[in-house]
Amino acid sequence: MITVFVMNTCPDCTRIEAQIQGNPNYHVIDIGAHVRNLKAFLQLRDTNPTFAAARRMGFVGIPCFVLEDGSVTLSPMEAGIGEQTTPTAPSCNLDGTGC
Repeated sequence: MITVFVMNTCPDCTRIEAQIQGNPNYHVIDIGAHVRNLKAFLQLRDTNPTFAAARRMGFVGIPCFVLEDGSVTLSPMEAGIGEQTTPTAPSCNLDGTGC
């Protein structure tokens, strides 16, 4: 099962959630739903080199995918999800560049 860290106020995350809804191969964790979810995500984000560029650019790093082998990616394609190319909502980054 692939774990997907999201936040319900993130437009990138809501697009991903819509694509995997009802798919038992994905387990969605909303980091805004409970502080323990946020702590689990921050532990991953602060220690995993996958997030280096996201941190450097000021991105949160969501949606985030923890694959079945334990590897981490920020790419929906690597998690078996086709990317939606047309945004349906504005970006959650202050400068409009992403989450």
